[in-house]
Order: sequence, then structure tokens, then C-alpha cells
Amino acid sequence: MSARRISGGMVRRVALPCGLVVAFAACGDDVTNISSDVPTFTPNPIVTHADLQAALGSAVSTTNGGLDFPMWATVVDRAGVVVAVAHSGTAVDDQWLGSRAISAQKANTANAFSLDAFALSTANLFSAVQPGGSLFGLQESNPVNTDVVYGGDQSGYGTVDDYMVGKKPGGVNVFGGGLALYDASGQVIGAVGLSGDTSCADHNIAWRVRDGLGLDKVQAGLKGADKDNIIFDISGGVSASGFGHPFCLNAVADSAMGNALPSTWPLTAYP
Repeated sequence: MSARRISGGMVRRVALPCGLVVAFAACGDDVTNISSDVPTFTPNPIVTHADLQAALGSAVSTTNGGLDFPMWATVVDRAGVVVAVAHSGTAVDDQWLGSRAISAQKANTANAFSLDAFALSTANLFSAVQPGGSLFGLQESNPVNTDVVYGGDQSGYGTVDDYMVGKKPGGVNVFGGGLALYDASGQVIGAVGLSGDTSCADHNIAWRVRDGLGLDKVQAGLKGADKDNIIFDISGGVSASGFGHPFCLNAVADSAMGNALPSTWPLTAYP
């Protein structure tokens, strides 16, 4: 490891002995909580942790259209501040540990790129961000705040004390699992992100979670009457709409379950 010092107007790197680095670490706060200066906000309480946990528990089943793994769910408010984080497994590592951060990125993405009159799910973004796509580069536009998503004690992840609550994780994710949340008047008030399975299953479960939260009065989206549902229209590597999502495990099963979501879990009618 090296440190920097200023000498004669120049910045120079000075090698530090390993032992000294350890000593520095021992003198500070818990190294797992490296972000003591990360700002904390008061999130808009659009849902409670109990609401999210209940909706997630009801949404996850043995027929998710994927690997049927336990899941992470994160909700952000309209300002991108994390409101709640939950997991469906009993222990924190019953679901992919890396998916907690991804669920937050999906929530941030769906919130950041959805409007009152136009919902855009993360599933709708896959083809658009590929080279030559209309939104190529979007995935690099809002970097994740690693201090937020990796800070705190892992034992608190997915609880009311999750370190991300009250903070802005940022990040952009461009495959299924993120959906904007709409209140009774059809206004976008935040978003939910799901991760822990195939991206198709993540989208399916996110749709059910949003239904369970009662925040699905979506005005409009890319898929006409199906609003912000996943679009399966990629053939030969090209999406007919420019906003298609690939199949995950089985083309027939994925398309059947995904396309049926607006019928099996109907959106609240708008207006």
C-alpha cells in the first residue's frame, strides 16, 4: 500500500510497510464500516420493512420461472433513498450475498428512469444499452456508491437495521427485477428491486411484490396495455422493439410466465 505526500508542489507516493497499514486500520473505526461520512437521509416511508417482508414472502414460490432461490428485495423512495431491505431466506447467506447490492441498483434504476406517465422496468433496458442500442452507455452513467452497499455489519443486512436504509446506493442495472412503484393517483413514488435468481425470475417476483405492496397503478409503459412488463422479442440477437430481454432458462416457460403476469397479477387500473 502507498500514501501520498506533497513535496515541492508535487504529489509523491510513499510506500508504507504492511505492518503500518495494519496499525492504521486498528486505530480507526470498524473497517467493515468505512463510510462514516456517508450522508444519511430520512426516507419517505412509502413502505415499512414489515410490508416489504410480507410482500416478498408471498411473492416467492416454488414456481418463479427460474432456479427458485431465496431473494433480496430493496425499496427506494423517489429521491433514491433506501426505505427498506428484506430477504426471503432465514439466514443472511441463504440468498446470493452479491444480490443485495444488485437489488438496490435495480430499485435505483427503475426509480431514476421512470416517470409518472411512463414506467420503465430494468427488464426493458437490456437491449437498449447494448452496443448500437439507443441507450448505450446508460449502464455507466450512475455509479453505485460502494460505501453504502458494502458498509455496516452483515448480520444486519435485510433487517430494519440494514446499513443501506436512509442512504443513496445509486447504481444502474439493466436486466429484469426492477419496477417503479405507483401510488393510488398513478404517481411514481419510488421503486422496488429484486435479485437472487435468474433475471427473468427476478422480474416475475418483483411484479408480484409490487402487487403485494398495492403500489402498481402504472399509467403507461413500453408494452402498451402491459405497461412495464418484460418484452421477449429478441431474434437473432436483435430486439424488434429495441427494448427486449433475453430468455433465461427456457424460452417457452419464460415467455409463458412473463407474458401472463398482467393477467395472473393484474395491475391496478389507471385512471
